[in-house]
Amino acid sequence: MSEEAVRLAGIEKSFGSAKILNDISLTFMTGEVHALIGENGAGKSSLGKIVGGYYSFDAGTLTVFGKPVGQWTPRAALTSGIAMIHQELQLVPELTVAQNVFLGMEANRAGVLSGGEHERFRALDQRCGFGLDPGRIVADLRIAERQKVEILRAIARDARVIIMDEPTSSLTADEAERLHHVIRWLRDDGRTVIYVTHFLDHVLATADRVTIMRDGRIVRTGGIAGETKESLIEAMLGEPADVAFPPLPPPPPIETKPLLEVIGLSSDTGLSDISIDVRPGEIVGLIGLVGSGRSELARAIFGADPSRGTVRIAGADYANRTPRNSVAHGLAFVPEDRRKQGLDLVQAVRPNMSLPHLGLVSRLGVLRPGEERRRTAEMIRHFNIVPGQIDGEVAYYSGGNQQKVLLSKWVYGAPKVVILDEPSRGVDIGARRRIHDFVVELARGGAAVILISSELEEVISLSHRGYLMREGRIIECVDCRTLGVEDALFRLFNVQRGAEAGPRTEVRS
Repeated sequence: MSEEAVRLAGIEKSFGSAKILNDISLTFMTGEVHALIGENGAGKSSLGKIVGGYYSFDAGTLTVFGKPVGQWTPRAALTSGIAMIHQELQLVPELTVAQNVFLGMEANRAGVLSGGEHERFRALDQRCGFGLDPGRIVADLRIAERQKVEILRAIARDARVIIMDEPTSSLTADEAERLHHVIRWLRDDGRTVIYVTHFLDHVLATADRVTIMRDGRIVRTGGIAGETKESLIEAMLGEPADVAFPPLPPPPPIETKPLLEVIGLSSDTGLSDISIDVRPGEIVGLIGLVGSGRSELARAIFGADPSRGTVRIAGADYANRTPRNSVAHGLAFVPEDRRKQGLDLVQAVRPNMSLPHLGLVSRLGVLRPGEERRRTAEMIRHFNIVPGQIDGEVAYYSGGNQQKVLLSKWVYGAPKVVILDEPSRGVDIGARRRIHDFVVELARGGAAVILISSELEEVISLSHRGYLMREGRIIECVDCRTLGVEDALFRLFNVQRGAEAGPRTEVRS
């Protein structure tokens, strides 16, 4: 029979006047995958951080393998057999993959490092099948690869309880399935996996039990048998589930002149002779697999990376492309990594939103605090950012609310062209629904929108047209209204669909 691994009884936690966990009583058993789900701000990540020793608790008791804990820190948790993989990765960018995996547990003789990390790494990686190069510098890795390093680091410590906070948020479907194989192996080996995620399909396919949280409280805990995506969403939101994508506005007439034109764009980041266009009121998806060049194209258009070729905005050449000049030309770019590229986590909500648009809230170079506060309050109401504090500490916001702050930052100045790179990555179903509505709002307001998402159904369902990308090139322009996910995959992999492949799966009629 399974034994108790971790027991929480009456756990409470507050940050200032905001109570984030209220009377949490829950048991995690050995040899199980236990999913924690809920909207952003429900308290699931905070609960994971309490188990992992990153947050203290104000009231209640925590028992680990039958022993009540006192002073509880990440080091104490790790010593007790508990490791945590954070949603925002905790790696040392300047070190290699192997050095990060074995950091703090290096082989040594009398305190002198003796090497051998590469051999240890290969044995570990062979178990997981991630195929990482142990000698690569972590700063050079994509987000998906960095996520794998975090997972390997936890497994290397032979933890008996592993807390995974959004481990698949940056992985492709194939990579996520490989991770799920690892999770099942950990469970079958008698370990406990606490799986915090927004991907309900992953919960249904992988978890043994699920705890649903809302507003810092537990709604219910039970076996996964009998649960459906709709039943989970309804419990999370407290209302009937609605998983449909919002209807798109009609596409602009074909004769409408493009608001954004990209002609023959190439770059040292791997782009080769890219030509695309986007008309006002149109959503155009960049559809490709990880490494296809989607993010690189977005950065090149915005001027975050140098590039060669022509970019035109409303028919006028835009030559000296830099982020500052792009903002002045009416461009906005929401990057895929909100914490490293999108937000200043030492600043409050108000300066985070206004920073690229100080000219709008200044007169003769002097900041107008009243106008800045008015605009910030308007964005908070529009996106339903919680907590709704103008000077809230954004570093402590949930991932979904941080993402809403980032979106607010870039629509603050009413841009003409909006580039969205993974706008719903790592957010719950409620925040995702609001972000989808926001994408459609932009198009209805006449903006030209470029959308990037690793979820093919999302980018296809929210786009009028799409450009299929592979290896830094555009391979085809498609009508997303008649494109199926299977069709997109066949084309991206350059595989001919045979008669045995069956009928096309339509995403939206």
